[in-house]
Amino acid sequence: MKKAVLISGMAVVFSLFSTGCATIVSGKTQKINLTSSKPQTVEIDGETYQAPKIVTLQKEDKDRVLTVKECNKKVLLKKKIEPMFWGNILIGGVIGSTIDYATKSMWRYEPDNVDVSCK
Repeated sequence: MKKAVLISGMAVVFSLFSTGCATIVSGKTQKINLTSSKPQTVEIDGETYQAPKIVTLQKEDKDRVLTVKECNKKVLLKKKIEPMFWGNILIGGVIGSTIDYATKSMWRYEPDNVDVSCK
């Protein structure tokens, strides 16, 4: 009986350490809040959106450019390392940090609130 409990406990611990913290906590997508006092057409990587809106972007290992069509305003969505990614490094989760890197969950975009009003 003790052996079964020990093996079960080890399996739980292994499963927790074998997944990426950022993948579990923040996922493979990120929501960006586009705010505007009046409707604006916004393009991000060839995808067109009508602001105001909350858009969901796949996380990638690259910066993205947001363009407001009405006034050709450009905003750089800069990739940054997701803070939860460092949790894997601190606890020695080489497997978890590798998963975060492979799934691109280690990245996030800033800013995540963008005023797309033309001024």
